[in-house]
Amino acid sequence: MKVIPGEVVRQARKARGLTLVQLGEVTGYSAAQVSRYERGVSSMGMDVRWGFARALDIPPQTLGLSPPPGRRDVRHGQPVAPISAYPQLPASTVVGPGREDGDDPVRRRNLLANLAVTAAAAAGAPLTGSTPQPEEPAVGELLVGRLRDAMLGIGPAEPLQPSEQLDVELSRAMTDFHACKYASLSVRLPRLIRSGHSAGVGHEGILTQAYTLATRLLVKLDEQQIGWMAADRARQLAESTGNVLAMAEAARNLAVLARKAGWNTEAMSIALAAADDPGLSRAGRDGKAERGLLIQSAAYTAARSGDPAGMRQLTEEALSIARQLGGVTMLRDHGGGFAPVTVQLHLVSAENSAGDPSAALNAARRVVPQALPTVERRARYYTDVATALGHWGRRDDCVRALLAAEHHAPEETHTRPAVKSMVAGLLVSGRTTSELRGLAARCGVLH
Repeated sequence: MKVIPGEVVRQARKARGLTLVQLGEVTGYSAAQVSRYERGVSSMGMDVRWGFARALDIPPQTLGLSPPPGRRDVRHGQPVAPISAYPQLPASTVVGPGREDGDDPVRRRNLLANLAVTAAAAAGAPLTGSTPQPEEPAVGELLVGRLRDAMLGIGPAEPLQPSEQLDVELSRAMTDFHACKYASLSVRLPRLIRSGHSAGVGHEGILTQAYTLATRLLVKLDEQQIGWMAADRARQLAESTGNVLAMAEAARNLAVLARKAGWNTEAMSIALAAADDPGLSRAGRDGKAERGLLIQSAAYTAARSGDPAGMRQLTEEALSIARQLGGVTMLRDHGGGFAPVTVQLHLVSAENSAGDPSAALNAARRVVPQALPTVERRARYYTDVATALGHWGRRDDCVRALLAAEHHAPEETHTRPAVKSMVAGLLVSGRTTSELRGLAARCGVLH
């Protein structure tokens, strides 16, 4: 008979008179996540099953556990299964700190510097940016091209930053991102990536954050192929450092890319499994905030999957975490912050994705834009409101919202493909105004 792990856990929990909250406290999961495991909404990996087996004294074979010979569990005499923080993509090629096997500094430096030319070729990405252009490229194209070349180690090299200045340069790049200064980022971030690789061993943490930032930019610019490369680099480097927050943020970005590729089940699994990494519960306030961000990501995936009820349930779970924390938690790897107001902002996007512009506008009314922690988040608010208004057929209000987004973050508004597509749609779907035509011109959208 086929083993249904969630049902086994549910029966064992009830037999012991435990609530979802109590079992969650023992295993390190939230009550909502325990419920998802029991109902089969979230799949149980081997590490999760072992956690429930130990907490509820369930014979491992009852949960379908058949681990290879190894160290023994003291209660059941069974080998303990290896634990992984979240579903793994191909194995890391970056050697982690403290490893003796193959722990050759030269080899590690080469591994850090090696670049995925094969992956780029398979994706059809051009390998040089040397083709003369009749016009100077737009800032978005410039940013993508320079990031691509820096990641591949090709093209003209900018002057490298001294290794002792890399942390300062990373902070400046983060500031540029939150202020939506793409022109500055198009110089600063590629140079940071090149400098980090040149500095080699000991700078994995800087490179992790640089690649995480690059991934977020590439997702915004709808450059998914290069985004996958940046995200997997961030994941490998985060694993090499053992930084649980960096690993969680890498997982969140991978979940976003999986969702954009239409792999909603995989995106949900990556986000929720990463959210329940026990390491986050030991990382204090920042760990709780990162967990909230991962649950937000799962909520958005639920919306994309056609499950608005699941989306709202997950959003409420993230909001509960934000309320418990109070105020805004600013994270180095996700400087957009985590707070009740940012969860509410995320709900606007999720309702849009679920196809309910009325619910999106209702959610937007509960957001005070000035309370959002960064320019980037405020621009996101006005763009999301514009999306809802456009779906609702309120063209003039949609244009006004886009102009507000442009006021806060002109470079982002002019660069993002999603905004360009919205403006192009407005141009061809009805009457135009001088404001709309001016915005289209500034976005490079031809009429």
